[in-house]
Amino acid sequence: MTVLGAIEAGGTKFVCGIGNERGEVLERASFPTTTPAETMENVIAFFEGKGIEALGVGSFGPIDPIEGSDTYGYITTTPKPHWGNYNLIGKLKEHFDVPMGFDTDVNGAALGESIWGAAKGLENCLYITIGTGIGAGALVGGKLVHGLSHPEMGHILVRRHPEDHYEGTCPYHGDCLEGLAAGPSLEKRWKVKGHELSVDHPAWEMEAHYLAQALMSYVLILSPQKIIMGGGVMKQDQLFPLIRTKLQKLLNGYVQHSSLTTEIEQYIVSPGLGDNAGLCGALALAKEKLNS
Repeated sequence: MTVLGAIEAGGTKFVCGIGNERGEVLERASFPTTTPAETMENVIAFFEGKGIEALGVGSFGPIDPIEGSDTYGYITTTPKPHWGNYNLIGKLKEHFDVPMGFDTDVNGAALGESIWGAAKGLENCLYITIGTGIGAGALVGGKLVHGLSHPEMGHILVRRHPEDHYEGTCPYHGDCLEGLAAGPSLEKRWKVKGHELSVDHPAWEMEAHYLAQALMSYVLILSPQKIIMGGGVMKQDQLFPLIRTKLQKLLNGYVQHSSLTTEIEQYIVSPGLGDNAGLCGALALAKEKLNS
Protein backbone atom coordinates (compact mmCIF):
# COMPACT_ATOMS: atom_id res chain seq x y z
CA MET A 1 0.00 0.00 0.00
CA THR A 2 1.26 3.48 -0.89
CA VAL A 3 2.48 5.45 2.12
CA LEU A 4 1.53 9.12 1.94
CA GLY A 5 2.54 11.96 4.22
CA ALA A 6 0.24 14.84 5.01
CA ILE A 7 0.72 18.21 6.69
CA GLU A 8 -2.14 20.50 7.66
CA ALA A 9 -0.10 23.62 8.32
CA GLY A 10 -2.25 25.93 10.41
CA GLY A 11 -1.57 29.24 12.04
CA THR A 12 -2.24 27.71 15.47
CA LYS A 13 -0.92 24.18 15.01
CA PHE A 14 0.66 21.87 12.46
CA VAL A 15 -1.07 18.50 12.13
CA CYS A 16 1.05 15.76 10.54
CA GLY A 17 -0.22 12.41 9.38
CA ILE A 18 0.59 9.17 7.63
CA GLY A 19 -2.11 7.78 5.38
CA ASN A 20 -2.89 5.99 2.16
CA GLU A 21 -4.59 6.51 -1.20
CA ARG A 22 -7.98 5.63 0.31
CA GLY A 23 -7.81 8.71 2.50
CA GLU A 24 -7.31 6.70 5.66
CA VAL A 25 -5.26 8.43 8.36
CA LEU A 26 -3.11 5.76 10.02
CA GLU A 27 -1.01 7.94 12.32
CA ARG A 28 -1.14 11.58 13.34
CA ALA A 29 0.51 14.11 15.61
CA SER A 30 0.15 17.84 16.15
CA PHE A 31 2.56 20.57 17.20
CA PRO A 32 1.96 24.22 18.12
CA THR A 33 2.84 26.69 15.39
CA THR A 34 5.65 28.64 17.03
CA THR A 35 8.76 29.74 15.11
CA PRO A 36 9.55 28.06 11.78
CA ALA A 37 12.75 26.55 13.21
CA GLU A 38 11.02 24.95 16.19
CA THR A 39 7.88 23.89 14.34
CA MET A 40 9.67 22.37 11.35
CA GLU A 41 12.07 20.47 13.60
CA ASN A 42 9.04 18.66 15.05
CA VAL A 43 7.51 18.10 11.60
CA ILE A 44 10.70 16.64 10.12
CA ALA A 45 11.23 14.36 13.12
CA PHE A 46 7.69 13.00 12.70
CA PHE A 47 8.22 11.91 9.09
CA GLU A 48 11.78 10.60 9.38
CA GLY A 49 11.96 6.86 8.86
CA LYS A 50 8.28 6.54 7.88
CA GLY A 51 9.03 5.68 4.24
CA ILE A 52 6.65 8.18 2.73
CA GLU A 53 6.37 8.05 -1.07
CA ALA A 54 4.79 11.48 -1.49
CA LEU A 55 3.95 14.40 0.78
CA GLY A 56 1.02 16.80 0.63
CA VAL A 57 0.99 20.16 2.37
CA GLY A 58 -2.15 22.22 2.87
CA SER A 59 -1.05 25.50 4.39
CA PHE A 60 -2.40 28.68 5.91
CA GLY A 61 -1.68 31.58 3.64
CA PRO A 62 -1.23 33.54 1.64
CA ILE A 63 1.10 31.14 -0.15
CA ASP A 64 2.64 30.75 -3.61
CA PRO A 65 1.31 27.48 -5.10
CA ILE A 66 2.34 28.24 -8.69
CA GLU A 67 5.08 25.84 -9.82
CA GLY A 68 7.87 27.60 -11.69
CA SER A 69 7.44 30.79 -9.68
CA ASP A 70 10.52 32.13 -7.86
CA THR A 71 8.66 31.83 -4.58
CA TYR A 72 6.85 28.54 -5.21
CA GLY A 73 6.39 26.70 -1.93
CA TYR A 74 6.58 29.84 0.20
CA ILE A 75 4.20 31.18 2.80
CA THR A 76 4.19 34.81 1.64
CA THR A 77 2.49 37.88 3.15
CA THR A 78 1.03 36.28 6.25
CA PRO A 79 0.64 38.46 9.36
CA LYS A 80 1.69 35.40 11.39
CA PRO A 81 4.91 36.44 13.18
CA HIS A 82 8.13 34.86 11.84
CA TRP A 83 6.40 33.07 8.92
CA GLY A 84 6.33 35.80 6.29
CA ASN A 85 8.21 34.80 3.11
CA TYR A 86 9.11 31.40 4.54
CA ASN A 87 10.17 28.64 2.12
CA LEU A 88 8.12 25.79 3.55
CA ILE A 89 8.50 23.34 0.66
CA GLY A 90 12.19 24.18 0.31
CA LYS A 91 12.76 23.22 3.94
CA LEU A 92 10.94 19.91 3.50
CA LYS A 93 12.88 19.18 0.28
CA GLU A 94 16.11 19.39 2.28
CA HIS A 95 15.03 16.26 4.16
CA PHE A 96 12.66 14.28 1.91
CA ASP A 97 13.29 13.47 -1.75
CA VAL A 98 9.70 12.68 -2.69
CA PRO A 99 7.01 14.36 -4.83
CA MET A 100 5.28 17.13 -2.88
CA GLY A 101 1.89 18.67 -3.44
CA PHE A 102 1.42 22.18 -2.06
CA ASP A 103 -1.70 24.29 -1.84
CA THR A 104 -3.84 26.23 0.60
CA ASP A 105 -5.42 24.24 3.40
CA VAL A 106 -8.88 25.03 2.02
CA ASN A 107 -8.03 24.05 -1.56
CA GLY A 108 -6.69 20.79 -0.19
CA ALA A 109 -9.85 20.26 1.85
CA ALA A 110 -11.99 20.92 -1.23
CA LEU A 111 -10.03 18.26 -3.12
CA GLY A 112 -10.26 15.77 -0.26
CA GLU A 113 -14.01 16.29 0.12
CA SER A 114 -14.46 15.69 -3.63
CA ILE A 115 -12.60 12.36 -3.45
CA TRP A 116 -13.72 10.91 -0.11
CA GLY A 117 -16.16 13.31 1.55
CA ALA A 118 -19.37 15.30 1.18
CA ALA A 119 -18.70 16.17 -2.49
CA LYS A 120 -17.57 12.68 -3.50
CA GLY A 121 -17.86 12.21 -7.24
CA LEU A 122 -18.54 15.87 -8.00
CA GLU A 123 -16.32 17.96 -10.26
CA ASN A 124 -17.39 21.31 -8.81
CA CYS A 125 -17.48 22.13 -5.12
CA LEU A 126 -16.56 24.82 -2.64
CA TYR A 127 -15.01 24.32 0.78
CA ILE A 128 -15.06 27.28 3.16
CA THR A 129 -13.65 27.40 6.66
CA ILE A 130 -14.72 29.95 9.26
CA GLY A 131 -12.37 29.96 12.21
CA THR A 132 -9.45 32.16 13.21
CA GLY A 133 -9.66 33.41 9.63
CA ILE A 134 -11.92 32.74 6.67
CA GLY A 135 -10.73 30.98 3.57
CA ALA A 136 -12.30 29.03 0.74
CA GLY A 137 -11.06 26.59 -1.86
CA ALA A 138 -12.80 25.68 -5.08
CA LEU A 139 -12.76 22.68 -7.38
CA VAL A 140 -14.01 23.59 -10.88
CA GLY A 141 -14.14 21.02 -13.66
CA GLY A 142 -12.24 18.59 -11.46
CA LYS A 143 -9.32 20.98 -10.95
CA LEU A 144 -8.42 23.28 -8.07
CA VAL A 145 -8.73 26.96 -8.92
CA HIS A 146 -5.46 28.84 -9.41
CA GLY A 147 -4.61 31.89 -11.45
CA LEU A 148 -2.19 34.62 -10.51
CA SER A 149 -2.03 32.72 -7.22
CA HIS A 150 -4.85 31.09 -5.25
CA PRO A 151 -8.33 32.33 -4.32
CA GLU A 152 -8.68 34.55 -1.24
CA MET A 153 -12.43 34.36 -0.86
CA GLY A 154 -12.36 35.32 2.79
CA HIS A 155 -11.47 38.90 1.90
CA ILE A 156 -14.43 39.89 -0.26
CA LEU A 157 -16.48 42.92 0.74
CA VAL A 158 -19.95 42.43 2.18
CA ARG A 159 -22.76 44.79 3.15
CA ARG A 160 -22.80 45.66 6.82
CA HIS A 161 -25.51 44.42 9.08
CA PRO A 162 -27.61 47.47 10.04
CA GLU A 163 -26.92 46.90 13.75
CA ASP A 164 -23.20 46.18 13.43
CA HIS A 165 -20.81 48.99 14.30
CA TYR A 166 -17.72 46.87 14.86
CA GLU A 167 -14.75 48.11 12.81
CA GLY A 168 -13.47 44.67 11.80
CA THR A 169 -10.33 42.65 12.58
CA CYS A 170 -8.64 42.20 9.21
CA PRO A 171 -5.22 43.93 9.32
CA TYR A 172 -5.37 44.52 5.56
CA HIS A 173 -9.00 45.43 4.84
CA GLY A 174 -10.72 46.07 8.18
CA ASP A 175 -14.33 45.14 7.51
CA CYS A 176 -14.03 42.51 4.78
CA LEU A 177 -15.78 39.16 5.29
CA GLU A 178 -12.95 37.81 7.45
CA GLY A 179 -12.78 41.07 9.39
CA LEU A 180 -16.47 40.89 10.26
CA ALA A 181 -17.24 37.17 10.51
CA ALA A 182 -14.13 35.21 11.56
CA GLY A 183 -13.83 33.88 15.11
CA PRO A 184 -11.78 36.81 16.48
CA SER A 185 -14.40 39.31 15.28
CA LEU A 186 -17.10 37.43 17.19
CA GLU A 187 -15.02 37.54 20.34
CA LYS A 188 -14.07 41.21 20.04
CA ARG A 189 -17.55 42.36 19.07
CA TRP A 190 -19.40 40.47 21.82
CA LYS A 191 -16.60 40.39 24.45
CA VAL A 192 -16.79 36.60 24.88
CA LYS A 193 -15.63 33.65 22.82
CA GLY A 194 -18.12 32.44 20.24
CA HIS A 195 -18.74 29.07 21.89
CA GLU A 196 -19.82 30.89 25.05
CA LEU A 197 -22.71 32.63 23.28
CA SER A 198 -26.16 31.05 23.60
CA VAL A 199 -27.63 29.42 20.51
CA ASP A 200 -30.29 32.14 20.26
CA HIS A 201 -27.89 35.05 20.73
CA PRO A 202 -28.24 37.79 18.06
CA ALA A 203 -24.60 37.18 17.14
CA TRP A 204 -25.61 34.18 15.03
CA GLU A 205 -28.18 36.05 12.96
CA MET A 206 -25.50 38.67 12.27
CA GLU A 207 -22.94 35.99 11.44
CA ALA A 208 -25.37 34.35 9.01
CA HIS A 209 -26.04 37.76 7.44
CA TYR A 210 -22.39 37.99 6.40
CA LEU A 211 -21.83 34.37 5.46
CA ALA A 212 -24.97 34.14 3.32
CA GLN A 213 -23.82 37.18 1.33
CA ALA A 214 -20.51 35.49 0.70
CA LEU A 215 -22.19 32.28 -0.42
CA MET A 216 -24.40 34.25 -2.80
CA SER A 217 -21.30 35.63 -4.51
CA TYR A 218 -19.68 32.19 -4.71
CA VAL A 219 -22.87 30.60 -6.09
CA LEU A 220 -23.23 33.26 -8.77
CA ILE A 221 -19.56 33.23 -9.79
CA LEU A 222 -18.51 29.59 -9.40
CA SER A 223 -21.82 27.69 -9.48
CA PRO A 224 -20.57 24.89 -7.19
CA GLN A 225 -22.50 21.63 -7.01
CA LYS A 226 -21.94 21.47 -3.24
CA ILE A 227 -20.91 23.97 -0.56
CA ILE A 228 -19.10 22.55 2.46
CA MET A 229 -18.67 24.76 5.52
CA GLY A 230 -16.13 23.86 8.22
CA GLY A 231 -13.98 25.49 10.86
CA GLY A 232 -14.54 26.23 14.52
CA VAL A 233 -17.32 28.78 14.07
CA MET A 234 -19.38 26.30 12.03
CA LYS A 235 -19.45 23.95 15.02
CA GLN A 236 -22.47 26.10 15.92
CA ASP A 237 -25.07 23.96 14.17
CA GLN A 238 -27.73 26.65 14.46
CA LEU A 239 -25.84 28.63 11.81
CA PHE A 240 -26.66 26.25 8.98
CA PRO A 241 -30.44 26.85 8.80
CA LEU A 242 -29.92 30.59 9.27
CA ILE A 243 -27.42 30.72 6.40
CA ARG A 244 -29.59 28.60 4.10
CA THR A 245 -32.67 30.75 4.69
CA LYS A 246 -30.77 34.02 4.21
CA LEU A 247 -29.11 32.74 1.03
CA GLN A 248 -32.49 31.85 -0.45
CA LYS A 249 -33.81 35.33 0.38
CA LEU A 250 -30.77 36.99 -1.18
CA LEU A 251 -30.98 34.96 -4.39
CA ASN A 252 -34.72 35.70 -4.51
CA GLY A 253 -35.40 32.87 -6.95
CA TYR A 254 -32.87 34.08 -9.51
CA VAL A 255 -31.04 30.74 -9.75
CA GLN A 256 -33.71 28.12 -10.30
CA HIS A 257 -32.22 24.82 -9.20
CA SER A 258 -33.55 22.33 -6.68
CA SER A 259 -30.23 22.44 -4.80
CA LEU A 260 -31.01 26.04 -3.90
CA THR A 261 -34.75 25.68 -3.40
CA THR A 262 -36.18 22.39 -2.16
CA GLU A 263 -32.91 20.54 -1.40
CA ILE A 264 -30.76 23.25 0.18
CA GLU A 265 -30.24 21.16 3.34
CA GLN A 266 -28.18 18.76 1.20
CA TYR A 267 -26.45 21.59 -0.69
CA ILE A 268 -24.87 23.56 2.17
CA VAL A 269 -23.38 20.97 4.50
CA SER A 270 -20.69 20.30 7.08
CA PRO A 271 -17.52 18.40 6.04
CA GLY A 272 -18.05 14.74 5.26
CA LEU A 273 -14.52 14.14 6.52
CA GLY A 274 -15.26 15.89 9.80
CA ASP A 275 -12.25 17.16 11.69
CA ASN A 276 -9.99 15.25 9.27
CA ALA A 277 -10.97 17.46 6.32
CA GLY A 278 -7.70 19.41 6.41
CA LEU A 279 -5.44 16.40 6.95
CA CYS A 280 -7.25 14.30 4.35
CA GLY A 281 -6.99 17.28 2.03
CA ALA A 282 -3.22 17.13 2.39
CA LEU A 283 -3.35 13.38 1.67
CA ALA A 284 -5.34 14.20 -1.47
CA LEU A 285 -2.65 16.67 -2.55
CA ALA A 286 0.00 13.99 -2.04
CA LYS A 287 -2.06 11.42 -3.97
CA GLU A 288 -2.62 13.87 -6.84
CA LYS A 289 1.09 14.74 -7.02
CA LEU A 290 2.15 11.08 -6.97
CA ASN A 291 -0.23 10.24 -9.81
CA SER A 292 0.54 13.29 -11.96
